Amino acid sequence: MTTSPTVVFGGTGFLGATLVRELVESGRPTRLVARRPARPSWAEDGDPLEVFEADIRDAQRVAEVLEGAGAVVNATSLYVPSQHIDFADIHVTAAAKLARLAREAGIERLVQLSGIGATLDSPSAYVRARARGEAAVLDALPKAIILRPSVLFGRHDAFLSNLARLTRLPAIPLFGKGQSRLQPVHVVDVARAIVRLIATDRPRRYLFELGGTDILSYREVLSLVMQHLGQERPLVPLPFAAWHALALGLGWLPSPPLTRDQVILMQSDNLVSEGVGTFADLGMRPRALRESLPDCL
Repeated sequence: MTTSPTVVFGGTGFLGATLVRELVESGRPTRLVARRPARPSWAEDGDPLEVFEADIRDAQRVAEVLEGAGAVVNATSLYVPSQHIDFADIHVTAAAKLARLAREAGIERLVQLSGIGATLDSPSAYVRARARGEAAVLDALPKAIILRPSVLFGRHDAFLSNLARLTRLPAIPLFGKGQSRLQPVHVVDVARAIVRLIATDRPRRYLFELGGTDILSYREVLSLVMQHLGQERPLVPLPFAAWHALALGLGWLPSPPLTRDQVILMQSDNLVSEGVGTFADLGMRPRALRESLPDCL
């Protein structure tokens, strides 16, 4: 195990912030990197934590942050593009640049965060960018570790919190018939998996897909949330064509609550594939969504 710092780009995001805490609490020197960083409220004097302000697109600044580091994790993400920045800028160009700079800095251990279902032929521009980013990172650093988690949940998440808000409606619209299957994974389990990948001398695999123990349809997840909250609402199927039209109408907003890419993601299952690294390869058993609801909501 290296005592050199682990650099976490996107260290203030949902997964990045959780990972930073897991690294620090395991005693590993850590550098939190973000465009608008803040020292976490849980951090104490003497913790092996440094905070850096940096834009992952700024090669000179990235090189400075990587100096003397032993490992790097790219947890940076962009979910809604704008006129000034698109998916490729962050997930492809910047990711490849980071991998190249890591190689030049002599850093062999790089974990690139992606997502289950990342394919070049996806109708989603976001998913295609994720897949292109994986290839670009591996081209720059062939032994980089690609990590694809399923839908993340945990305290103060977006997934379960949004579903809980839906229960305030008199009726809850479903994506299609709500049959798309998910394998939600706890954010802490993913963070701890990354810590193990950094700590191992050499992983046996370089592509990991991480999902929880529960495989549930979207309808089933909603039912569990309602049951936990003591709510009962009718679930109303809504065709995907209607969701696409709604996403198109909301797309003009600066921060739309629904995007076309999110609708596309809900049209297919989000499950761990065969023949990839999983929690089992890391000697871990992830927690179940059913058991975690009391803690998350």
